[in-house]
Amino acid sequence: MRSNIKEKIKSNARLKQFVLALIVHPVKTRPRWWIRLLQFIYMKRGRKSVIYKNVRKDIVPFNSFILGEKSIIESFSTINNMVGDITIGSQCRIGLGNTIIGPVKIGDNVNLGQNILIAGLHHNYTDPQKTIISQGVRTSKIIIEDDVLIGANSVILAGITIGQHSIIGAGTIVTQSVPPNSVVAGNPGKVIKQYNPQTKEWENIHHKITDK
Repeated sequence: MRSNIKEKIKSNARLKQFVLALIVHPVKTRPRWWIRLLQFIYMKRGRKSVIYKNVRKDIVPFNSFILGEKSIIESFSTINNMVGDITIGSQCRIGLGNTIIGPVKIGDNVNLGQNILIAGLHHNYTDPQKTIISQGVRTSKIIIEDDVLIGANSVILAGITIGQHSIIGAGTIVTQSVPPNSVVAGNPGKVIKQYNPQTKEWENIHHKITDK
């Protein structure tokens, strides 16, 4: 029944705009105060999970938010599911000052450093007769698989998948999907190491630049 109501609202532009205005402040672009008071009802949180008080929770009821057991969202982070679902697995740590904008799916045992941006949206801009902000957004889901470490000040772009047991170096801009068991660094990010199951070693796979 809930899904039927949701589809009915989505299919009616005027009704959708009306409901959205009730839930989201048009200037502040965040959930209205009365919606934020009800977040404890529709946010799904696992046992012993922690969200610090000064985390900005732009969490609305028409998309899902799930935080797994023993996962932590550190201070000064922003979590925004207004354009897509957010799922964070168990035993994850979302570091200080992170911004996560759905749609995003994060697996278990993922560790994010400080000031990381993970955004599953693109701004539309193709009509030069309209302002960019008025053209809305399109979304493409980000998937971060289990046991991933992402260093501070990194950016993960929409549509990216990061394979399990991978490391993203600090300050990396990830513009392409990352295979499992990889080390990525740079701007744009490039795979610089991968685990070889045959040799059971992490092997350099880039060519070193040497001075002539």
